[in-house]
Amino acid sequence: MLCHGLSATRRYVVHGSKYLPRHGYRLTTYDARGHGESDPADRYGYEGLAEDLELVIESTGAMADGGATLGGHSMGCHTVARRTLLDPGGVKALVLIGPVFTGDADEDARWDRRAEALEQGGPEAFAEVVAENSPNQEVHDTVYRLARDRARLHRHPEAVAEALREIPRSKPFESLDELSRLDLPVLVVASHDEADPGHPYEVAVKWAETIPGADLVSEEPGESPLAWQGGRLSREITSFFDRHGVG
Repeated sequence: MLCHGLSATRRYVVHGSKYLPRHGYRLTTYDARGHGESDPADRYGYEGLAEDLELVIESTGAMADGGATLGGHSMGCHTVARRTLLDPGGVKALVLIGPVFTGDADEDARWDRRAEALEQGGPEAFAEVVAENSPNQEVHDTVYRLARDRARLHRHPEAVAEALREIPRSKPFESLDELSRLDLPVLVVASHDEADPGHPYEVAVKWAETIPGADLVSEEPGESPLAWQGGRLSREITSFFDRHGVG
């Protein structure tokens, strides 16, 4: 089961890749509250995100037949980590893509700017704000396109704007030290900062160092982030499963 990041939709974890289902894995994704086709929530934070994840797990029977692997990107990564720390039962492995949480709530004003751009200017204005600090034109164009295209998929953009204001200021758990309690196979996927500074490489490294026995993978410096390459990311996930005997 894969959970997407803030302002994305269920498509934006493995980006439409069918590699996992073609290789025998049942893949479940869903739109978080207020995102994509989902209805808005009264408020947004990791407590509610983890509760919704639990509802999806129960409704899909994902933990039947020996349990399930949980994974996610950014917000989704934090959500599955929170759920597993609260209740590791039935979780066979974790795939943690692009973590950004360092132990403190993120009060950076960029989230308010993104929310205002989405509310006032729509997907194009939102995408321009997301891409504004790109290191070169090629990266700018890619980030702009991804941000614009995912913003166009939201049935309730005003709800996404509220989520942009509230979720970064919510903490998935209290401190990174809690990750040391995880006792299961974990894959951490990092991105280099040249193309994706919003998901700092060193944060992913810190997560991997804190989680006992965690695997860390990334693209080579100068390459497009692994988290943006659905097919390649899916192959890394299956290789991780093979290494750890996760069915």
